Amino acid sequence: MRHYAIGDVHGHLDKLQKAMTLIAEDRVRVDDPKAPVVQIGDLIDRGHDSKGVIEFMIEGVIRGEPWITLLGNHDRQMLWWLENPERHDPNMKPDYHWLHDRIGGRETLTSYGVDINTPAVEMLAQARMLIPVDHVDFLSAMPNYYHRGNLFFAHAGIKPGIELDQQNEDDLIWIRGEFHNSHVDHGALIIHGHTPIDAVTHYGNRINIDTGAGWGKDVSTIVIEDHDAWLLTPTGRIPLG
Repeated sequence: MRHYAIGDVHGHLDKLQKAMTLIAEDRVRVDDPKAPVVQIGDLIDRGHDSKGVIEFMIEGVIRGEPWITLLGNHDRQMLWWLENPERHDPNMKPDYHWLHDRIGGRETLTSYGVDINTPAVEMLAQARMLIPVDHVDFLSAMPNYYHRGNLFFAHAGIKPGIELDQQNEDDLIWIRGEFHNSHVDHGALIIHGHTPIDAVTHYGNRINIDTGAGWGKDVSTIVIEDHDAWLLTPTGRIPLG
């Protein structure tokens, strides 16, 4: 029951490729070419190559790589904007939207060649023309969680007290405080991202692997075997206490 997990990428293709290299090296050490690799969501926004990140993941799936890419709140915001730019995610601040400076949608559109200095209507028209259909289909098909054995992967986490297979998508891609403050056994070890922290941290009932790539820091990668987990580094594994 070995699994690999990659934190929030946020449009940084080079960091994603480095993470995949660490996984490839660990696979060789343990002679396991088939263990699933779960990317925890938020492929896009803020970084300069969201298009390249999505293309990279699609190419891997086509090759037959055992990759599972989960839906993050940023990924859903892109889909919603392409469908209807007036649609507002109720989990965001009232004055925030996908093209807000702090969210990163403009960087994503730029990676596709959209002129972000044009009026919003023109940006939308360009985006619908320039963003490949298979990229939209890939994002649309991403599951909002992955559950196998005693591990449960979701972008943001879960709502405590709710059965794992009954979780609401908004909680899976947005939750913070109530989940972070809970110390109960959730019935599985929860692996999540969404909330940037300085270093990957194992809290006993959950592991947060978002180390702030969206804000210029690293994309972190871990390997989990049952409830034991290690951070992958260029020099090998580092145990997570």
